[in-house]
Amino acid sequence: MSVLDDLSTGRAENLAHHGEVERLTKDLRDPEACAAACRDVEIVFHQAALGSVPRSLADPATTIAVNVAGTATLFAAARDAGVRRVVYASSSSVYGTSPELPKREGQEGAPLSPYATSKSMCEDLAAVFGRCFGLEMIGLRYFNVYGPRQRPDGPYAAVVPRFVAAALDGLPPVIYGDGEQSRDFTWVGDAVQANLLAATAPAAAVGRAFNVAGGRRVDLLELARRVRDAAGGGPEPRHEAPRPGDVRHSLASLEAVEEALGYLPTISLADGIRATLEHARRVAAVSTNAAASRIAAGSTATG
Repeated sequence: MSVLDDLSTGRAENLAHHGEVERLTKDLRDPEACAAACRDVEIVFHQAALGSVPRSLADPATTIAVNVAGTATLFAAARDAGVRRVVYASSSSVYGTSPELPKREGQEGAPLSPYATSKSMCEDLAAVFGRCFGLEMIGLRYFNVYGPRQRPDGPYAAVVPRFVAAALDGLPPVIYGDGEQSRDFTWVGDAVQANLLAATAPAAAVGRAFNVAGGRRVDLLELARRVRDAAGGGPEPRHEAPRPGDVRHSLASLEAVEEALGYLPTISLADGIRATLEHARRVAAVSTNAAASRIAAGSTATG
């Protein structure tokens, strides 16, 4: 198995528990790197992207270059290598201005950000490569994926890891806007499940993009409360100005993905939050112990 990742948003240690993995620390826009990753491969899982709506508003050119040009480069490499199927990451952001709830495939609206535009363009690219070159393309429209190992740092971190980090540090979580905006959160294990199901899905699923979500929505005030309760308490949220490009409400219909792939979410939001908190606590404890060991070693060496 090969993994192509420039580690701009991830960490190499996240692959440590997967055994023998060929790591290619390269840019998705590098044709030679994509060719190497696709060599002697039957199925490609294309999860790479420069995420974050705010990031795309601050630097739209880079978001489009990575997400669209990078995807085209990978699709071309897959075609040239004789790859049979590509399962690629799309996004709930493609629903844009559509007011419909729940969000159903075929009811897309106009994009609200460069990031949303990039994901819509990737779906168009997949359709073209399927029609022109016979590649089996299946898209997965993720709704707010969360879980262990998700980075909480930086200005473009997702909401769940930010709330978890704030709770563990005893700080108020930051909510942009009134907090009544709602989201459908997807456990990372369910996102993995969807990919595996898509890899073996029948021909009827090919050439389509499907919602992948938890199938329930919660507003951000409620999310903050759940994280705070799971952590054993903490301060109330701090509100800041709303961010442009954010949708007001999001909820996925899972009818199509259940019928085509057999996908159903496996974990509740409450259990997912607890698992994410527990993992973050373990990581913090390991870091604290390691720091204490370094201090002790330094004291011994200088004593």
